[in-house]
Amino acid sequence: MRKNYFFGVIAIVLLLAQVCTAEYKIGVLAKRGAPICMQQWGATAAYLTEKLGEPFVIVPLKFEAIEPAVKAGEIDFVLANSAFYVTLSEKYQAQAIVTLINSSQGKSVKEFGGVVFVKQDSPIQSLSDIKGKRFMCVNFGSFGGGLMAFRLLIENNIDPKKDCAAFLEGNKHDNVVLAVLNGTVDAGTVRSDTLERMQEEGKIKLDQFRILNQMKDDFPFVHSTRLYPEWPMAKCPKTDTQLASKVAGALKAMPADSEAAKQAKISGWADPLDYKEVKECLDIVKNKFGSLGEVQ
Repeated sequence: MRKNYFFGVIAIVLLLAQVCTAEYKIGVLAKRGAPICMQQWGATAAYLTEKLGEPFVIVPLKFEAIEPAVKAGEIDFVLANSAFYVTLSEKYQAQAIVTLINSSQGKSVKEFGGVVFVKQDSPIQSLSDIKGKRFMCVNFGSFGGGLMAFRLLIENNIDPKKDCAAFLEGNKHDNVVLAVLNGTVDAGTVRSDTLERMQEEGKIKLDQFRILNQMKDDFPFVHSTRLYPEWPMAKCPKTDTQLASKVAGALKAMPADSEAAKQAKISGWADPLDYKEVKECLDIVKNKFGSLGEVQ
């Protein structure tokens, strides 16, 4: 009897210790590798730990590890791109609690788009002229560097897989831009702010390129496609709703000059945007191609 009582007490103590040392895990899509992911988002976990008095940690995840981690309940929150979020929302009921406000060249934006571009002296003048030419995207499953432009082309009766002389992947945004500049391909697509960033870094000059189907609006970066909401932070199915509400409140209160915001290169966080347009984009491309490839 005493033995059972003793083991019962030990079990309770261990359980309490486990509860007291529990960490809330934020799974983050580590698109540039784990070290850079930690450098970019580690301060955000520290910020939440300080503000909420509970330990938060960042869990860098490769593209292929995001869905299994959510499915298995291994993380409490997930921060991944908009296309990833739509899939996780549909399959596992992940719920966006905030949308990040990106900061690029001193400008704050909650949306982004795709750019379809050619070299300035190219004979290609319109989207339809891409037919029969060499076209490069970042990756067949890249949202900003592929899928957005695919939707635009499909809606203009262009099938890049069938109508182009070559349909290629550059794997990095910079590679696509340089391939167009060097004449390796005739046209390319990258996410908005890429050309401006590369110009700021001295790698290119914006006037070396011509933007096809350039949208005229107050968005601060050149773009060819409609705009889509930036990355959301989402709660996973098992995560307590009250905790998620506290996290959302703390993130929306994050100052733009805080260490967390500066390390993440963002201006802060806002109420979650509507991701309906993202879903429509994915559906249109999937219906045309039969598959999205590995969404990135």
